[in-house]
Amino acid sequence: MENYSNNGQPFRETLGSIMRNDRRWKPSSSSTAAASSRSPQSSRTSIVMAFLSCLAWLYVAGRLWEDAENRTVLSNLLQKSFGHMPRILTLEDKLATLGCDGMEKKIVETEMELALAKSQGYLGDRMKGNGSSKRFLAVIGVYTGFGSRLNRNVFRGSWMPRGEALKKLEERGVVIRFVIGRSPNRGDSLDRNIDEENRRTKDFLILENHEEAAEELPKKAKYFFSTAIETWDAEFYVKVDDNINLDLNGLIGILESHHGQHGAYLGCMKSGNVINEVGRQWYEPQWWKFGDEKMYFRHASGSLMILSKDLARYININSASLQTYAHDDVSVGSWMIGLETTYIDDTRLCCGSSRQDKVCSVT
Repeated sequence: MENYSNNGQPFRETLGSIMRNDRRWKPSSSSTAAASSRSPQSSRTSIVMAFLSCLAWLYVAGRLWEDAENRTVLSNLLQKSFGHMPRILTLEDKLATLGCDGMEKKIVETEMELALAKSQGYLGDRMKGNGSSKRFLAVIGVYTGFGSRLNRNVFRGSWMPRGEALKKLEERGVVIRFVIGRSPNRGDSLDRNIDEENRRTKDFLILENHEEAAEELPKKAKYFFSTAIETWDAEFYVKVDDNINLDLNGLIGILESHHGQHGAYLGCMKSGNVINEVGRQWYEPQWWKFGDEKMYFRHASGSLMILSKDLARYININSASLQTYAHDDVSVGSWMIGLETTYIDDTRLCCGSSRQDKVCSVT
């Protein structure tokens, strides 16, 4: 007797279908083996990664712990040694250590004493090897240039002694020299001609450090007074232009009347308007320094000016820092301001005046 299932099919057929379906969906042996082989490998990888992670964490934790300990140790050391840290040594500390703590003050005091000694003339003979030890009444410097040879010859034949007469005048205490600088092209024919003329006449004062040029004329006064006082020890130093004739005996008489006077600034004193227009004669580029009125201060005319020894020494000592203006007489006048200067306005020194007793005249 056939058994039937609920859908009316025989029971055996239904059982056979189920068994066939079961065989169709059952995993194969090869698939099962592959799955079983992958599972242990994944487990091992996970274990290795976890182990490495633990090692990394332990390393980082150890470093952090070590750094924390180092910071603690350093902090303790700094706290202990804070009161014993060496301070930065100053220059004064080093000098004190070397036993020179008072050296700087001594140097300043020595420099001041040296300047005072120079201003009083005690070092005059030692400042230049060829300087004369003889005391003179005056050194007269006659400004000249490379193209003024004819003027020089005229002076040598008129009021200015030459040769043996020049030496005898020096024995009386008066030195006269033509004053000139060097050519912008050192050693050229201009310099050689002056050197040759000086070898014959021996009446030049050559300013080796001065460049003979029209625009350098204001600086020439600094070099003249400085060089003259280093070469000759005199009571007075006289600057004369090369277009001036001198009554030499009359000038010597004026100088002798002021014998022993300190701070003497002699000349034909003048003042006047400052020219601030470019291109005009006597233009002053630094006109704005003379105030709203644009007036020059009182100063001796540049044709002939006389300074006593102490004033010339002042120029010598401070020449590097003295301001020069467009004109040499204004420049010298500016240096006299602020000093204990005695301004002596002598109209006999006004070379352009009509006085009969004047000691100079314009050629």
